[in-house]
Amino acid sequence: MRALPHWVVHSIPLLTAIGLWRGGWWLAASIVFVFVVVPIVDALVGLRVDNEETEGPLRRWAYDAPLLAWIPVQLAIVIWATSLVASGHFNGAEVALAIVAVGLLTGGLGITIAHELMHRRSAWERGLAEVLMTSVTYPHFCVEHVHGHHRNVATPLDPASSRFGESVYAYLPRTILGGVRSAWGIETERAKKRGIPLTSLRHRMTRYGVGLAATYGFVSAAFGWKGVAFFAGQSLVAIVLLEIINYVEHYGLHRRELSPGRYERVQPWHSWNASHRVTNWLLINLQRHSDHHYLANRPYHQLRHYDDVPQLPAGYATMVLLALAPPLWRRVMDPRALAWQAHRPPSTEVSGTVASIA
Repeated sequence: MRALPHWVVHSIPLLTAIGLWRGGWWLAASIVFVFVVVPIVDALVGLRVDNEETEGPLRRWAYDAPLLAWIPVQLAIVIWATSLVASGHFNGAEVALAIVAVGLLTGGLGITIAHELMHRRSAWERGLAEVLMTSVTYPHFCVEHVHGHHRNVATPLDPASSRFGESVYAYLPRTILGGVRSAWGIETERAKKRGIPLTSLRHRMTRYGVGLAATYGFVSAAFGWKGVAFFAGQSLVAIVLLEIINYVEHYGLHRRELSPGRYERVQPWHSWNASHRVTNWLLINLQRHSDHHYLANRPYHQLRHYDDVPQLPAGYATMVLLALAPPLWRRVMDPRALAWQAHRPPSTEVSGTVASIA
């Protein structure tokens, strides 16, 4: 039964589909739901600070079901939306709303599910993550996030770790371009060690390039230039939303440098945590980011809340909007980041007590 609330993720495709069907201001339904309704309900419902451990294949599949059901739903909506735009079904304002609504679906939720799957051990689950990331023109994230970001988080080596005092507008080009460079470097090193030539599809960056070329070729053939423009537009919204969330998750936190180029082990206090109940249902516990970075292979339903790690004052939707206004962001977050860095645990062990298992 505890897996059921995570099906709320499918409310976003439902609202997006209603918007595409009705047109007009209905296209903003999912946007209003995420950025207005969810924060209000979060404030009313409050936090969830207990933890659960669920073992066994049946319970695991109960938690995996909403994730696996998402893939065909997202692909169907992207194709449907692209066909509507290409056919001239919407006017200019409606097209703009459709781009944002679909980008919110593919970026805010689709990338969140892809993020969970790319950390799995099985090749087929990681393959599904690549499919979802290709649908937002960002498949290299599967390499950079798992093998780059998780290794270098909260250090100057990581393009996805936002620096203290850095605005989101300065951060975005740095992380997007830096992520591509990082992915190429990581995959080039792996391919060299294994004797994989650049021309082989076993080279992931080559495979991603071929996949993107095939995807855009299909969109162009089926829907023309308007379809390509829409597909690229929703991808851009998804990518920017992803990276703003990365900005929120790591702002102003850093690991100690023990010796030149060598940093302390990643700990829960190197990421911002948020335990707002409804948003964590919607985002499959993504906001329990502290534990995710501490143990990256822990499935989403087993991610733990810590009392003694940096805590965000609101859920991700509110924090994303706040990040878009740098003066307000710094007024809220700078004192918290400074206070945490001044009082963080001196050792490399978790200092406090993890909330008890429910």
